[in-house]
Amino acid sequence: MTLAKFLRDWTLIIAILAGIAGYFIFTWLPLGRQVHALAHDTMATLQPMLIFAMLFLTFCKVDPRHLRVCKWHLWLLLIQCGFFTAIGCVLILMPHSGMRVILEGAMICLICPTATAGAVITRKLGGDVNNITTYTVMINLAAAVLIPSLVPLVHPNPQLSALSSALLILCKVFPLLLFPLLSAMLLRVLCPSLTQRLASYQDVSFYLWAIALTLAIAATTRSIAHCTVELSVQLWLVAVSLACCIFQFWLGRKIGARYNDTITAGQAFGQKNTVLAIWIGYTFFTPITAIAGGFYSIWHNVINSYQLYEHKKSEPLKQESAS
Repeated sequence: MTLAKFLRDWTLIIAILAGIAGYFIFTWLPLGRQVHALAHDTMATLQPMLIFAMLFLTFCKVDPRHLRVCKWHLWLLLIQCGFFTAIGCVLILMPHSGMRVILEGAMICLICPTATAGAVITRKLGGDVNNITTYTVMINLAAAVLIPSLVPLVHPNPQLSALSSALLILCKVFPLLLFPLLSAMLLRVLCPSLTQRLASYQDVSFYLWAIALTLAIAATTRSIAHCTVELSVQLWLVAVSLACCIFQFWLGRKIGARYNDTITAGQAFGQKNTVLAIWIGYTFFTPITAIAGGFYSIWHNVINSYQLYEHKKSEPLKQESAS
């Protein structure tokens, strides 16, 4: 086994361990407050830049001529946005609910767009890459509108009005989710040869994801280490992330089966851009909310690993039956 293959196969575990160890090593070093503040600001700046770069490279592979909207796209989009809005309305009506942090964790697990690596797993499982790419574009557009619209009302900033807070979130979310798509589409028109070259560098996107995931896990570890919330609440966030993950994979496959696209719909709905989920958690809600996104990363990778194992195990049987 080559080093590159080993790193690729075990990226999730390596990123988790590196993020946890990196945080504790950094806090153990005898560094001043200014260095810690600088590191915090650098990570806050670097994280969205990495997400932008990953999405941009992914969208460079998108050919608009191959995008088509299916009925299951509309159903999943309605359900995903509907659940996010419904939970948000509950929290607006009950602002002092003891379940606030847990429900906010569920919100980021539900509204988080499809993972940039979703097409890769879908292809390996035998799904339709164009269909999951279309849904990735659609849910990024929807999230860019819904998050700034609802989050200021669900989790108001005491120093800002709802409108000011919405505009602030819009300025952070809109460029992060939509500019990569618009930039890639514009580059395809102006310089198609450069777009094709960038599209061939998908390995770069993979390594950017690994770095971003490590930073996200470090931020989640910091949230847990400095958390004053009861352990029971933290465990509830872990449980909610697992429930959301299983529910979305199950429902996606259930709806997709009605349109003969079980695998694609399941991956589109269940496999999330968890680096973005963690960033949304500690940027717009509370740092402890990011725990939900961090554990969702583990759960959806466990499910993907199981699916890939089952698919690989079934291939020889299909070949035998075909012969």
